[in-house]
Amino acid sequence: MILAIDVGNTNIVLGGIENGSAAFISRLSTDTKKTEDEYAVQIKILTELNSCPTDKFTGAIISSVVPQIVGTLKAAVKKVTGHVPMVVSPGLKTGLDIKIDNPAQLGSDLVVGAVAAAALYPKPFMVIDMGTATTICAVDKKGCYRGGIIVPGVRVAMESLTKNTAQLQSIGIEAPKKAIGTNTIDCMRSGIVFGNAAMIDGLIDRMSREIDGTPTLIATGGLASSIIPYCTHDIIINDELLLIGLELIFKKNLSNNQ
Repeated sequence: MILAIDVGNTNIVLGGIENGSAAFISRLSTDTKKTEDEYAVQIKILTELNSCPTDKFTGAIISSVVPQIVGTLKAAVKKVTGHVPMVVSPGLKTGLDIKIDNPAQLGSDLVVGAVAAAALYPKPFMVIDMGTATTICAVDKKGCYRGGIIVPGVRVAMESLTKNTAQLQSIGIEAPKKAIGTNTIDCMRSGIVFGNAAMIDGLIDRMSREIDGTPTLIATGGLASSIIPYCTHDIIINDELLLIGLELIFKKNLSNNQ
């Protein structure tokens, strides 16, 4: 079993994964001010709470969209597991044929999600990742990573709305009973949930016209389960997608790390 860690702007997702199956998935808040000892304590507590003592791990891998936290996490993982973790970067083998203007600029989270989807689902496909930002990436039927879109995430959009409007309060992300709201809270819920679902549907339609074949649609990320069920497209939700991708990349590069 390996310890797989995906660092996002808001949360850190970590899990123990073996042969494409997660023994557990946990989340921490991303905090660039925490020390390696603080992260080490949190990692150790979460692994043991999930009946995965650290001596079970044979390796570790990190992907991160927050560069300033990588060194701290590497030291924390080494302290807890005894293994120096791999870090997803342009130097690692992924198996992806990346056809964008500057492949080195592609976020590690997008790489990891596409690697997992390529192993699990028919091509062409799109991966919708719903976190701090909502991203959709497209891989064509030849397995080439063609690019994608980035838009503000659901919570980011909602926080912007409430911060910049004096009379609108913060609300939970849940769907109202109908699209036409009859009070302020239901109007906001409709806009947040149905609005994001409609946006995703519309972007899928536009992107689909630019690749051959009907794409398989896969969604992941902390907010996917709140929005994707209200989309009109048939979209698979896979909460383990990034951890599976991290394990696949770890295995592809294992000999280089020994």
